Amino acid sequence: MTITSIPLANLDGTPASLEPLAGKAILLVNVASKCGLTPQYEGLEQLQKTYGSRGFSVLGVPCNQFLGQEPGTPEEIATFCSATYGVTFPLTEKIDVNGEDRHPLFDVLCAVTDAQGDAGDVQWNFEKFLIHPDGVTVERFRPAVVPEDAGLVAAIEAVLPA
Repeated sequence: MTITSIPLANLDGTPASLEPLAGKAILLVNVASKCGLTPQYEGLEQLQKTYGSRGFSVLGVPCNQFLGQEPGTPEEIATFCSATYGVTFPLTEKIDVNGEDRHPLFDVLCAVTDAQGDAGDVQWNFEKFLIHPDGVTVERFRPAVVPEDAGLVAAIEAVLPA
């Protein structure tokens, strides 16, 4: 089973999956609108613009589990992302990334180790998971790793399919 086959929903609640992104490199990021790290949206959008035509997509996954920093409705989240940061990459429904109600996608992602060899719960908003085009291989980058980080950019460039 690949990550792309796990059911999700779009931000508006309509059923979806990562299947339309199969064969692309995906940078999946749990996002929040009222976090000190929220300005990372700008760098994420730049990655989308730079690599989108080369078989890459950022995927934002709103989460309200960290101090309630994503309290908005789907419409408020969409408007904030578009108006404030010009976000063009897709966003999923708001989901839980940790705990008893953790989405099945994050059951898989939380088993992935970071550069220090640590797996487990998502630490905070803007944790990043680079899903290779094979839909199986994943690399994990903790929240403090900004989208412009040379290591993250090199990892993306190394797996671009086109």
